[in-house]
Amino acid sequence: IASGGRKSLAQSIFQVGGNGGSAIGPLLAALIIIPYGQHAVGWFSIAALLASAILVRVGYWYKLTLSQTGMSHRAQQTTSCNLSKKAIRNALIILVFGITVQQSQLCLFAFLAALAIGTLLGGFLGDRYGRKYVILFSILGAAPFTLVLPYLNLFWTLVIAIIIGFIIASAFSAILVYATDLKPDKVGMISGIFFGLMFGLGGIGSAFFGWLADETSIEFIFKVSTLLPLLGIIAGFLPNIKPSNR
Repeated sequence: IASGGRKSLAQSIFQVGGNGGSAIGPLLAALIIIPYGQHAVGWFSIAALLASAILVRVGYWYKLTLSQTGMSHRAQQTTSCNLSKKAIRNALIILVFGITVQQSQLCLFAFLAALAIGTLLGGFLGDRYGRKYVILFSILGAAPFTLVLPYLNLFWTLVIAIIIGFIIASAFSAILVYATDLKPDKVGMISGIFFGLMFGLGGIGSAFFGWLADETSIEFIFKVSTLLPLLGIIAGFLPNIKPSNR
């Protein structure tokens, strides 16, 4: 309701808030927990109480908004979609692939496990064969798999998604170390850029795609996103850096 109909953008802003919270967490740990000890975590409950007070106010606003429109929550939700119950049910099945919550958690575990394994393997291969080639393979190499992703059934979607996660994750450690090789005297700055700025830009990108989804459709965003790994071709312009003998 607060989004004024721009729900995808609102959801993206919500995710940006999560990214911001993740980003500020280490900073708060450095400024509060490390100097004052683990018991200082209790002070963060003040933020939780403040958030609760804000949500109480939001709840009051929500109730007032419904009363002004003269509709109950259920009536408003009913009139917001003119599809039949069967059409709605089928659409929800498509969105969740018709699997249970437990199965979805297993799928998520498989994807996250692929990310972890890919990160470790990428670091190993980067040291052995050169980080530039790992970066090029990681981003551009995922493109053939992402391009076919919108046209697969459930089983192959899971398989290809795991492969994509494995390939893309292999680049992160190689990218970070490659960057520190470029500026070996600025390790702190490089870490700040890639752990702070890059993740922040990812949050901005999330907001942008939320806006674009409002202007077009979710299906359009899904298909456009499969083209992004093709941008990995620019990694071919990275200079070759000879690893230090040490």
